Amino acid sequence: MATGLSRRQAQIAKMIHQRNFLRVEDLAEHFNVTAQTIRRDVNCLCDYGIARRRHGGVEQPARTGNDAYAWRQVHNAEAKKTIAREVARHVPGGVSLAFSIGTTPEIVMEALLAHDQLRILTNNLNVAMLACTNPAFEVTIAGGRLRNDDRDVLGPGMEMLFTAYKVDIGIYGVAGVDEDGTLLDFYEEEVRARQTIRENSRASFLVLDSTKFGRTAHVRGGQIGEATKVFCERRPPEAIVTRLANAGAHLVVCDGKATA
Repeated sequence: MATGLSRRQAQIAKMIHQRNFLRVEDLAEHFNVTAQTIRRDVNCLCDYGIARRRHGGVEQPARTGNDAYAWRQVHNAEAKKTIAREVARHVPGGVSLAFSIGTTPEIVMEALLAHDQLRILTNNLNVAMLACTNPAFEVTIAGGRLRNDDRDVLGPGMEMLFTAYKVDIGIYGVAGVDEDGTLLDFYEEEVRARQTIRENSRASFLVLDSTKFGRTAHVRGGQIGEATKVFCERRPPEAIVTRLANAGAHLVVCDGKATA
C-alpha cells in the first residue's frame, strides 16, 4: 500500500486510535525499542496528522472532519485489500475508469496494476501516481488546488474532468452509510465528486468496508442502491441488503460469494 508508515508506526497508530493516550515508555517496552526510537515514530505520526504530542506521551488529535489520510490507509487495511482483489476480477482489460478520492479506491487501483491498457481518470493524486507505474495505462488527472492531507482535487477542475468523459466504470468510496442507505461524507465537494463520477459512468462500483455502516458524517448525498455494484468484505445490515435488492443493485460480499 502507498503509505509512508513503517509496520511499527502503523501498529502505534492503531493503538492510539483504540486507547486515545499512550505513554512513550509503555510503547518502548511494548515494542522492545528505546524511547528515542518511539519518539521518532511519534514525530512521524504527528507529521501525518495521525497523532498529537502530549507531555509524556502521545494522543489522538482533535478532529472536526475525517481522520487523517495516513491513518485511513492502515485502518482496516486487510478488509480493503480483500475488497480490492474482488473488484479487480470485475474489471476487464482495456476499459476506461473514473476513480474518486479515498483510501479504498487507492487500494483498488493498486490491485489493478497487472491489468492491461486501462484508461484512468481521477482527481485522486494517490491513484494517479500508482497508475503511472504501469506504462500501458493512460492517466488523466483533474486540475486545480490540491488538498494537502488527502492529495486530491475538488471543485471546478474535478467537475470539468468527470463531465467531459463517459467512462465504462466509475469507482468511488464513501465516508459513511446511514441506516436508511443514505451516503454520507464530510464535505459537500466530496459528495459532488462521487455523484459526478456515478452520473458519467456506464457502470458504478461503490467500494466500502463494513466499518462505514453506521459511521457518522454530516453531509448527505445519494443512496447506496444507486451504484451498479456494491463491494464489501462482509454482508451489510439486513436493511441495507433489502434496499440494494429493491433498487436492483448487485451486492458483492468479497469472500468469494455474491448476492443479488
